[in-house]
Amino acid sequence: MDVSLFIARRLRFKGRIAMVSIAVSFFVMIVSVSISSGFRNEIRDGISFLSGDVQLTPVNLNYLDESSPIDRYPAYLEHVESLDGVEDIVPAVYKAGIVRNGTEIQGVLFKGVENMDRITGTDSIPSLCVSIPSTLASMLRLGPGDRLPSYFIGEKVRVRNFTVSSVYDDMLDGGNAGMMVFVGLSDMQRVNGWDSGQVSALEVILDRRYKNMQGMEKMQQDIGSLALLYASDDETTVVARSAVSRFPQVFDWLNLIDFNVFIILLLMTAVAGFNMISGLLIMLFENISTIGLLKSLGMDDRRIAKVFLASASSAVLKGMAIGNVFALLFCFIQGRTHLIRLDPENYFLPFVPVHADLPMFLLADAAAYIGIMLLLLLPALFITKIDPAKTVRVS
Repeated sequence: MDVSLFIARRLRFKGRIAMVSIAVSFFVMIVSVSISSGFRNEIRDGISFLSGDVQLTPVNLNYLDESSPIDRYPAYLEHVESLDGVEDIVPAVYKAGIVRNGTEIQGVLFKGVENMDRITGTDSIPSLCVSIPSTLASMLRLGPGDRLPSYFIGEKVRVRNFTVSSVYDDMLDGGNAGMMVFVGLSDMQRVNGWDSGQVSALEVILDRRYKNMQGMEKMQQDIGSLALLYASDDETTVVARSAVSRFPQVFDWLNLIDFNVFIILLLMTAVAGFNMISGLLIMLFENISTIGLLKSLGMDDRRIAKVFLASASSAVLKGMAIGNVFALLFCFIQGRTHLIRLDPENYFLPFVPVHADLPMFLLADAAAYIGIMLLLLLPALFITKIDPAKTVRVS
């Protein structure tokens, strides 16, 4: 058995305040990491839900123009589908419109999709049914089952009398055209006077591995190259645009959150580390005679330092475990109840999102533990200054 560890087990670390500080610091770190991961997942999934991760649209980028459709089944489709990282490719028809309820009117962006049941959560959605965002529902005082007269402005005004099938929680608006209203793909194709092979855009849904800035930009280049290389001569030329280029402010905001979390991790590690330094110094002062005795028995400074660092390490690990348990408990409660709310106008979401990212938790724990133990090397230098001749008393 290692003598240093044997002695360390018999020394009690009395820095209770330092242990509490460790627990609180690790609680804050794990909660910060989980919230940052939660924002990334919720917002990226929300963007993917609204408009896909990568869009294939006409070269003029005006996918709202009914005179610029692209092919639903282009020649390059199978090549894009076989690309690593591509989960699905879904067609969409976009159209700007105006909706009305009584005297209240609002500009919106209609999006025609194939699988309305995936959005509404019900099977067998009939024609002329729509799913509206909660913001629009609140503004126009609408709910499931209400009528929604809609007007489409073009060479002539087209009128459709939709029925609200469901209300979804909106996160991002549909761009400058307004809030997004989901409707059946065939309904929007009829509004534009298109056949079943014509759509406004093809939206590529990516694997979670590529739902980040670097991954989306890479996939945008790969998908755009394939669409250009394998398109037939009679097909409309398309251009690929990633969610990063369509919502740059959102991804900049996510990067700012990640930077803030990094600063929090550094601050919490420093706070915990300096509290542990004070606790270890107290422990060293209380055991000066023990240190002198060990030196007189021939134990070198490194092995004596190992005794006290092992004792401090045990305290750090206990505080880490307590902080992690309470952080995971908080994440579980917040994830189930959404107890802490947010203003969606400022934070895109109506609640604080949390995501238990185990690899990130372990990385944060390991980095903080190593940082704290490195800081504890500073008070360990105090051991080299102790003279056993002055500290050991012979009775």
